[in-house]
Amino acid sequence: MKHILSLVFAVFTASAALAQQDADAGLDGMIFSADEINLSDLMWIKRPLVVFADTPADPRFVEQMGYISERLDALEERDVVVITDTDPEARSDIRRKLRPRGFGLVLIGKDGVIYLRKPAPWHVREIVRSIDKLPARQRELRERPAADS
Repeated sequence: MKHILSLVFAVFTASAALAQQDADAGLDGMIFSADEINLSDLMWIKRPLVVFADTPADPRFVEQMGYISERLDALEERDVVVITDTDPEARSDIRRKLRPRGFGLVLIGKDGVIYLRKPAPWHVREIVRSIDKLPARQRELRERPAADS
């Protein structure tokens, strides 16, 4: 019986990993590792959403990335780029600047101001509500109909 359970677990784990690889293949343009990107390059262009953890196996990190991958379209519509940092030993520039402790979710505006820090996973619905309250986002929404006409 133990062998069957081990086999079922192994198959489930392998299929989950393959599904994650397939999902990540379409996310390359929005999800970056902290060592691949510089926050100053994003000023006035994108809103960084930084997800920190001490390891990629952190259940909170896995949960947060699941929420993000389910609603990537809502984030893309708001010019969000997701940055992940799961290696405290690498001491990325982003980690040194934001100084997280364990898991952390940080939303930075296009102006470079930190608007949100959360020590636990947040649904994209809540993140989007926070973004939609930002003055820059309000201005984008007001100016969009004029640009479309």
